Amino acid sequence: MSEENDPLAVALFSEVFMADQLARNRLSKALPKAMELSHFSVLNHLARANEERSPAQLAKTFHVTRGAMTNTLNKLEWAGHVHVRPDWDDARRKFVSISPAGRAAREAALQAITPIIGEVVEAIGGDKVRAALPVLRELRIRLGED
Repeated sequence: MSEENDPLAVALFSEVFMADQLARNRLSKALPKAMELSHFSVLNHLARANEERSPAQLAKTFHVTRGAMTNTLNKLEWAGHVHVRPDWDDARRKFVSISPAGRAAREAALQAITPIIGEVVEAIGGDKVRAALPVLRELRIRLGED
């Protein structure tokens, strides 16, 4: 990267980091009681995937340690939002699926946060958001490359 582009890179990442922090803060406050953003993210992923995932797969998907994912899954299991079962072929592995209570919790969370994100998109304007999505998607893909 040339030095003349450095301020552009710093400005881009500064905006992304600040937007992430502000979004997480606002959405966390709107989530149903005792639900954390990480809990919602896992429930949302499981609901959209509509199939079981191993804790290791989930940790990789969310770019967190297995220990962090185990902690999140333990809290979700305790709340009744996920089912964790052993792998019948390999007792060392487990599989996680979303429970009916987890689907209901996800829906409640979506109802709580949708107005917030909808207001932001409306204030910015659909055309600007559609124009920003390809850049943000490419940024995510490039940062996600191992």
